[in-house]
Amino acid sequence: MLPPFLLFLSPVLIALELAQLILAERYFGVKQIEVQADVRRASIGPTLACCWSLAIFGNWIWMAAMLPMRFGSGQVACMLLTSIIGYAIRRNCRFKWVLMTLTFEGAIRMGMHVSLLSLASKMI
Repeated sequence: MLPPFLLFLSPVLIALELAQLILAERYFGVKQIEVQADVRRASIGPTLACCWSLAIFGNWIWMAAMLPMRFGSGQVACMLLTSIIGYAIRRNCRFKWVLMTLTFEGAIRMGMHVSLLSLASKMI
């Protein structure tokens, strides 16, 4: 049994997770926390906001498409659960905890992607 084709998008999604962590540090980072900046008023630009949102939605679509394939469904379920719990925490936490929550979420999702790729390499 070969791993599903969608699995080979995993390296791209790891790169998107890294980019999201970099953007999160830039816009929600320590410097903004120190000066108590209101990031809701900061302009990140419509192009960047659109790309960032599309990347997040693309990741959710990928997870939803991978879940019923049974290959690595545990890892994909963990990514979904991490995203849902992280979203709930971010919605209810103070601003200075948002960056930490995003960092932990990204690290867990990247670890699950690496685990999926490791499973796939054992099957090939």
